Amino acid sequence: MEQKQTVKPAKRKRRWGDRNDGRKLRSLDAVSRISPYIMVTRNTSSNHFMDTIDIDEIERYIRHKRNDDGLAGFGIMHVIIAAYVRSLSQKPAVNRFIAGQKVYARNGVSINLTVKREMRSDALETVIKIRPELDATASEVYELIKKEVELSKADNESDFDKTAKLLNYVPGLLLKFAVWFLKTMDYFGLLPKKLEEVSPFHGSMFITSMGSLGVPPIFHHLYDFGNVPVFCSFGAKQKEYELQADGTVKERRFITLMWVMDERICDGFYYSTAIKYIRNVLKNPFVLDERPEQIVEDVD
Repeated sequence: MEQKQTVKPAKRKRRWGDRNDGRKLRSLDAVSRISPYIMVTRNTSSNHFMDTIDIDEIERYIRHKRNDDGLAGFGIMHVIIAAYVRSLSQKPAVNRFIAGQKVYARNGVSINLTVKREMRSDALETVIKIRPELDATASEVYELIKKEVELSKADNESDFDKTAKLLNYVPGLLLKFAVWFLKTMDYFGLLPKKLEEVSPFHGSMFITSMGSLGVPPIFHHLYDFGNVPVFCSFGAKQKEYELQADGTVKERRFITLMWVMDERICDGFYYSTAIKYIRNVLKNPFVLDERPEQIVEDVD
C-alpha cells in the first residue's frame, strides 16, 4: 500500500546563535527565556509522571507486525518509540532542549536506548542511537533499531562504547579536566558534531526497558551533561482485576511508564497534551503504519 506524502515544513537557514543540533528560539515569552538561568540544571528542573497503558491493542498490533509484516523481533519498545516520534511531529515543543541557558528547537529526532548484546541476564548492556524521520512508521523505527543492534553486535562495541573506552585511558585528574572542557564546549555549542552523534547524553529522549530485568520501572534521572530533556522507563507486563459498574470483574493488562521531563522546555499544559497524544496513539497503534498528514513546526 502506497504511503501518503507528509506535508513538511520548509528547511530553515542556519542563523547566528544556532547550533549543529538545534536552532535558537527567539520568540519565546520572558518567563521561558529566564527560567533556564533560575533553574540551572536538568535534574533540579525535572518533573516526574507515572502513567499506565492498556496493552491489548498493542499486543494485537505486535502480532500483526510479526505475522503479517514479517518483523520477527517487533515488540513494545518499538511501538512506544514510534508513538513518541509521532507525538514530536505534532507537538514539537517537546523536542526542544536547553543548552547554554538558552532554549533550542532540535534539528530532527534522536532516540537513545539501552539494549542487551545477548538475551541473557548476565549479558552486557550498551547504548545505541537511532535518528528516525518525524514521519517515520513503526516498521521504519524497527528497522533502524535492528540495524544499530546488529552493528553493535558485529563490532562487539557501539560507537558510544568506543568513545568511553578511549576516555578510560585518560588519567583521573586529566579526565576530570577533559569532561569539564567538553561540557564548556557544549555550553557554547562548540562540541564536535561527531561527539554529539555518538553521545547518549544528547538526543530527543532516552528510553529503557526494566521488564527484561524483572523489576518495576524507575524514575530515571536526567543527565546534566548533554541535552536530553526526557527519560522514559517502562516495566514488565502487569495485570489487575477491576470492578465494573455492573458488578462484574474485568481483567486489565497494562504496562507502567515512568516519565522524567525537563520542565524548562515547555509548560505543563503542553506536556500534558503531548502525553495524551501518545496515549491515544497507543490505544490504536495501527495508525503507526501510516504517515502523519503534516508535520507541525516549532515557533521561531
